[in-house]
Amino acid sequence: MKGTLLKILFLILAMPFCFAQQDAQFTQYMYNTLVVNPAYAGSRDVLGVSALHRSQWVGLDGAPSTQTFNVQGPYNDKIGLGLSIVHDEIGNNTNQNTFFDIAFSYRIQTSEKYKLSFGLMAGAHLLNIDFNKLRNYSASLAPSVEEELYKKFSPNMGAGIYFYSDKFYLGLSAPDLLETEHFQDPDDSGSVIASERMNFYLISGYVFDLNPALKFKPAYLIKAVAGAPLQVDLSANFLINEKLTLGAAYRLDAAFSALFGFQMGKKLMLGLAYDREISSLGGTQFNDGSFEVFLRYEFLNNNKIDLTPRFF
Repeated sequence: MKGTLLKILFLILAMPFCFAQQDAQFTQYMYNTLVVNPAYAGSRDVLGVSALHRSQWVGLDGAPSTQTFNVQGPYNDKIGLGLSIVHDEIGNNTNQNTFFDIAFSYRIQTSEKYKLSFGLMAGAHLLNIDFNKLRNYSASLAPSVEEELYKKFSPNMGAGIYFYSDKFYLGLSAPDLLETEHFQDPDDSGSVIASERMNFYLISGYVFDLNPALKFKPAYLIKAVAGAPLQVDLSANFLINEKLTLGAAYRLDAAFSALFGFQMGKKLMLGLAYDREISSLGGTQFNDGSFEVFLRYEFLNNNKIDLTPRFF
């Protein structure tokens, strides 16, 4: 199975004019918004640090895994700042992607309850591919790849808008505006083997008060990129006593998910998610689903009374 997966990886990179892998996907996107939208920086009004680990298609040797690390908070009443690092790999370190981004946001108070935030992000992408780790690799199959170890460091930038209140949010963003090309054909300056495309994200969510102890939190994420099917994620979470979160999610034609969250005091939150594929991949013996673990710590002022708690 390892050889099959690595062959698939190589074929994806070797097909002329194909598109490179999309941005990493997350089931707990509602807690990891800074990765896809720079306008989110500072919107929680406190300095926060978060980390997420995702193991996809557990049981499949060489399956993708992703780690993220975010720091974000307000600089003042109008400006927010953030740092995001995403590391994504597939094929037992054969293909490694690392993204570094600095986010800047500017917020406007549009009404008593709502704010509108504009965001920009600037960063870089490091792609590292070791063809020696591909089983049955032959350089003759990839005439445009001159080295067995391919590395490329490329700058990028992104933009987004984020409209929100204490119980509602709506965001639109494109975190990678520059389309980086890889493996240019030395005999044809206009020909490339792989090209990264812009990913567009639309996210939204709302908090409904069902009773003093129970809240309902539906949310969705839509991701669009040229050359790939539209990704639609729908989630429904119930928040009990503002501490325990239980919910489910559905990724269109791809997976069902179970979500769990626990607010361990005001500063620390733990989130867990499990995905079960409903595609043909999910019915195979080597796939035990996908797992996510999320942690967030916020540096709250213990002397400040929080009259308007945030739920996302």
